[in-house]
Amino acid sequence: MNRRKFLKGVVASAPVAAATLAAGAQSSDSAGNQSGAVAAPSGHAEAMERAAPEGYTQEQIRRYFIEHPGSDVMVDALKYLDIDYVASNPGSTFRGLQESIVTYGGNYQPEFLTCLHEESSVAMAHGYAKIAGKPMAVACHGTVGLQHASMALYNAWCDRVPVVVLAGNHLDATHRAHQVTWAHSVQDTALIVRDFIKWDDTPVSLQHFLESLVRSYKIATTPPMGPVVLTADAQLQESSVGQHSPAIPRLSPTVPPLGDAAALDEAARLLVEAKHPLILADRVARTPVGVARLVALAEALQAPVIDRLGRMNFPNDHYLFQLSRRRELIAQADVILGLEMTDMWGSMHRLLDLAQQEQQNLARPDVKLITLGVGDLYLKSNYQNFSRYTPVDMSIAGDAEASLPLLTEAVTRRSSTARASRRTERAEALRRAYRQMRDRDARAAKYAWNASPVTTARLCMELWQQIRGRDWSLLSDPIFQSYWPQRLWTFDKHHQYIGGSGGYGVGYGAPAAVGAALANREHGRLSVNIQADGDLMYAPGVLWTAAHHRIPLLSIMHNNRAYHQETMHLQRMALRRRRGVDGNANTGTTIDRPAIDFAQLAKSMGVWSAGPISDPAQLAPAIQQAIRVVDSGEPALIDVVCQPR
Repeated sequence: MNRRKFLKGVVASAPVAAATLAAGAQSSDSAGNQSGAVAAPSGHAEAMERAAPEGYTQEQIRRYFIEHPGSDVMVDALKYLDIDYVASNPGSTFRGLQESIVTYGGNYQPEFLTCLHEESSVAMAHGYAKIAGKPMAVACHGTVGLQHASMALYNAWCDRVPVVVLAGNHLDATHRAHQVTWAHSVQDTALIVRDFIKWDDTPVSLQHFLESLVRSYKIATTPPMGPVVLTADAQLQESSVGQHSPAIPRLSPTVPPLGDAAALDEAARLLVEAKHPLILADRVARTPVGVARLVALAEALQAPVIDRLGRMNFPNDHYLFQLSRRRELIAQADVILGLEMTDMWGSMHRLLDLAQQEQQNLARPDVKLITLGVGDLYLKSNYQNFSRYTPVDMSIAGDAEASLPLLTEAVTRRSSTARASRRTERAEALRRAYRQMRDRDARAAKYAWNASPVTTARLCMELWQQIRGRDWSLLSDPIFQSYWPQRLWTFDKHHQYIGGSGGYGVGYGAPAAVGAALANREHGRLSVNIQADGDLMYAPGVLWTAAHHRIPLLSIMHNNRAYHQETMHLQRMALRRRRGVDGNANTGTTIDRPAIDFAQLAKSMGVWSAGPISDPAQLAPAIQQAIRVVDSGEPALIDVVCQPR
């Protein structure tokens, strides 16, 4: 049905409309329940909505029909901003926008993604942005929707990822039809999340909405990036635009800020003159270009790189990648450069969790510390995700990826032939240390190779053997698998790893992987998710979203049947209090008795599944079969009963 024209023809009578609906309805069971059928409007409502305007008075047309609703213009703006998807659990406060997306906009760019929880909607957008390099939009319903979404928004805020949230609301009290509408309306929509979003607005006109939508996109995508919330008032969505449609303003993207040239030159001097320079990298590479730029700097200095794994910053098959030698190299370094660090203090120190807390300084007393990043450009006071204050010798404000060419150029300019021999000696030593590190990790991975439950090293190696020849992308945080992927696989492309949740909020992993897999789909990449069991159970409905929208994703369950980190915390408390660790540490921390059958759970959501597998010999054939399913364009899940870490 054309949104801008009324159907021509005879007004359908109520009996005719009812008969037509009855003829097209799905079969009902003996109790009269339609199997899978969507509830149909009454015959009278159907007739009124589909009627031609001939024979109606102007008052009747005004009451029953809207020819050009405001939400159509909102969709035009989303298309202009190249928003490909709007993830949402449906809600009445944005019913106008949803109908415009699927009907007026053809459900294409943006496409409406059906989610079963608002937290999953935002987490999907979070993962998507880290692969796609641009935001996804999320629609949230009133007060309750934004409350559900808040944890995922906090993760995106901590991880500095752009998400555009459109929050429905009924601001005008005279348009709140009943008590449900009142309970779901609010004076200040974004108040509940304002401490951990970058910007918000509540437009009072359609032109105001368009300008603020473009502004919010611009703000969200300017480093330091972050989520934004824009209220889409229901009245603006559902009212007619009138004769003159408001104009969508032109987007003017902001160029990322560069570090001061003089400060970068001084940093280059310190690094070049250092005997043992060291680079720490956290969220440096926003794009593939960032990886190449960091490699160029490290090679110019012949300085080892400790990748803090906030993103895929540095190839792990490069001899300057020295992840497992962090403490040793920090203790040795005389100049340390921290790039986009979220916790510089934590990298320089060790805080021992003892009855009397003990702090260890890992670095030399005379070490020179330099930081380059945008972390100091936008902080808020309440949520403490900015970590402990670190006094450094040089703090340079500027986007690291954008500033690296200037720093590398200064390093090259200051590097003399006299220092070339020192760089050569350093390179030879680092090559030897790299080979030893990789050999040590390979030997460690073989311990308990045939054990049941399956070791995390065996799980990761069996998976690697099946994907190593493919264009693949790991979408999960390896912290609970003892970083075996980074220790055993080869990461040499930016899209092969997207970092963690940022705020360490449980419930991020599965929906973020689905969102990232959606972004990978157009590239034909094999998306891989090593999925924690407790994390999945926060919002398992995202498996249905993956199946419904045919998002190809290979999920391998790390099913240790516990929130194992919390199990260890209870053990530590019991030991500290001399009460023993047997038995009680499992109370309130394990996911057992009954054990969850994740294969059956996935199957119930329409996802191909296998398992539970506890024999490591069964892994390879199961992974091979699952990859065939994913290659056909569907999600697949393998439930693997694993060792704790």
